Amino acid sequence: MLKLFGYLKNYRLEAVLGPLGKLLEAIFELIVPIVMARIIDIGIANNDKPYIYKMGGLLVLLGVLGLAASLTAQYFAAKAAVGFGTQLRSALFKHINSLSHSEIDKLGSATLVTRMTVDINAAQQGVNMLLRLFLRAPFIVVGAVIMAFAVSVRLTLIFLVFTPLIWAVIWIVTKRTVPMYKSIQKSLDKTTLIVGESISGVRVIRAFSRQADERANFKNSTKRLQDKQLAAGREAAVMSPLTYVFVNIAVILLIWFGGKSVYSGSITQGEVIELVNYMTQILLSLIRLAELIQLLTKAQASSRRICEVFEIKTTVSDKGNKPVKPVRNAPAVVFRNVSFAYSGSERHALEGITFRADKGETIGIIGGTGCGKSTLVNLITRFYDTSEGEVLINGVNVKKYPFEQLRSGIGIVPQKAVLFKGTVRENMQWRKQDASDSEIERALKISQAYDFVHEKPEGLSYRIEQGGRNLSGGQRQRLTIARALTGSPQILILDDSASALDLATDAALRRAIAKNTSGMTVFIVSQRVSSIRNADRILVLDDGKLVGQGTHKKLLADCGVYREICSSQLSEKEAAHDE
Repeated sequence: MLKLFGYLKNYRLEAVLGPLGKLLEAIFELIVPIVMARIIDIGIANNDKPYIYKMGGLLVLLGVLGLAASLTAQYFAAKAAVGFGTQLRSALFKHINSLSHSEIDKLGSATLVTRMTVDINAAQQGVNMLLRLFLRAPFIVVGAVIMAFAVSVRLTLIFLVFTPLIWAVIWIVTKRTVPMYKSIQKSLDKTTLIVGESISGVRVIRAFSRQADERANFKNSTKRLQDKQLAAGREAAVMSPLTYVFVNIAVILLIWFGGKSVYSGSITQGEVIELVNYMTQILLSLIRLAELIQLLTKAQASSRRICEVFEIKTTVSDKGNKPVKPVRNAPAVVFRNVSFAYSGSERHALEGITFRADKGETIGIIGGTGCGKSTLVNLITRFYDTSEGEVLINGVNVKKYPFEQLRSGIGIVPQKAVLFKGTVRENMQWRKQDASDSEIERALKISQAYDFVHEKPEGLSYRIEQGGRNLSGGQRQRLTIARALTGSPQILILDDSASALDLATDAALRRAIAKNTSGMTVFIVSQRVSSIRNADRILVLDDGKLVGQGTHKKLLADCGVYREICSSQLSEKEAAHDE
């Protein structure tokens, strides 16, 4: 957890004032037993009412001052803790966004969401309680023992025996619960994953009538989480009764031996009460310290999980890269003997890929499911780095580009159409923030989205709901294509982005792209032969290898894999003729 304290640097003053306020409260609290002893030994013993009233007023004043110090401390501690949480949350979000797809795939979205929310909240709460109690509780314990020494050295030996015993109980319980809380957080990750999958896949679950199975799966997961939480709770619950047992035994011994000391005249009745008060203060402080340790235990487990994310360094970085100047007359994209394997995979997803795409060319990419089509285009945008070989854009290795320069020249339409909550205009301006309405409308016309957008009374101001759920699948795909086209990128990547379009709309889209994207290099990834047959060059992938490249006619004659794909989709007459 100490590694995260750097996020308190902007709240140093609050982090100091919070504990100091609690320290002042503790000082006032330690004075109270002394005043109580004086009231008993002087005021009550002598029936001196004015003295009792005066000391009573002093007790009220100490209470008011203690309350003021406590409120001030809690305000500054809370301010520092909230600031810490805000800084940490922002830093973690920034770090996660700096990770490559490889690291995010490895970690998983469910655990990242849990660490961004539950774990950071636990760390924030830990910091808050630490600032409020880490000076106060130990100061009360040590101060009470010292004040007790001033009253009676012999009776203080009871303090010296029982205080370590109470602390030993706290330490043993804490040591047993630390791994339990860590296990609880892992179980929470799994539960979050199940919830996320159930919500995102709710249509599929209902379509196959698997609601009962999902409920059972969730119930089992939450039952395991409940069992772990109850086990940790049982361990923690032992601490409070045991500490009270030891404290009550200590109080009994204090009263027993204190009574004898009063009888012998070595101490007064008020001083016995003073010692009992100090013992009670020690008890309450140790219990609060125990609560703090329990909370810090959870915060420590959460902090380790947060630090684990920070310790993961991205394998794809543009650190130190300066804007590069493209090589004149160089091809738009070149793959030179490129191989790639996903993290943890023993085999290559792509192997020995070599091809070039000139400026203005349309490249079709086709192959069976899982053959590496999407992986190939993800290397162009440098979402992943090659394992072997190199990818060049405009004659320069993609690893030398700053991300902003590299990706600002690329418009990409992913397989899953992702839109964000906001207007059509705001969604279209994701690729080019200052895109004008005329640029947006041009992109909408090319993507065949212009008509349905302008059928809405609001036009470009029509509000899209989260995930685009107020649009059909085809409408979402056309808008994502329009977003990629906004600002006329040098390279356009359509990754199976017409799967939800009917054949007529798909054909109209391809004609519009061919007509209106002069000079733009277009990559069309598809499993439909009809979508790529008129491309200038077609790349045929099979099990991660490039088994053929050329025009439709050339591949029909020379490539068995392509011929097989065509025969499964087209008749002989359709395959032999261009559209």
